[in-house]
Amino acid sequence: MRVKLPKFLGRLGKIRIPEPILITAGIAGIVLLGWATLGPEPPVSVTHGLIGGVQGADGGLDRSEPVKLAIPAISVDADVTPVGVDDAGEVQVPPLSAPMVVGWYNHGPAPGEVGAAVLLGHVDAAPAGPAVFYDLGRLPVGAEVTVDRADRRTAVFTVEAVRAYHKDAFPSGDIYGLARRAELRLVTCGGPFAGGEYQDNVVVFAVLTAVR
Repeated sequence: MRVKLPKFLGRLGKIRIPEPILITAGIAGIVLLGWATLGPEPPVSVTHGLIGGVQGADGGLDRSEPVKLAIPAISVDADVTPVGVDDAGEVQVPPLSAPMVVGWYNHGPAPGEVGAAVLLGHVDAAPAGPAVFYDLGRLPVGAEVTVDRADRRTAVFTVEAVRAYHKDAFPSGDIYGLARRAELRLVTCGGPFAGGEYQDNVVVFAVLTAVR
């Protein structure tokens, strides 16, 4: 999947991201063997929710690396590892050999910081089958998402919207762009499987509502 990432203003100044950026094959849904030809059923409720519909917590947290992601509604309990951009200008994701691990895009905010933190995960992987974000498109608005951080604080998010975008119309500015609240994006692939890849990307939008 091709996406164009905006420029970020980080604590060390502007971080320039090459354009266009390619998300690696795993997140785009290019997997091997028979499992990929089946894939998940297309999500049935991927356009519900209104962005900005949940009252977020005041302010945000200091930067701290995420270590664990939990989404009880879809039975996700996953380790989180930092990922960045490789020399080819591709957004890195966990390897297909680790389909139950989630990647945190560490060129952007950490979960709980003001801004849009992005976590990416596989939808499936051969020969394992369903991966960590297999049921992401079925996550209901209002569901709780928690991120345990290295500072021993837990950022609690509430889902505002779950949406699917064709890979040629991926709204990179909405996903990776600036946000005034502490927000979270969960990204995977989905939709029909054709031509060796999934045609869509599923994105969950959530906002920080509590800190434990």
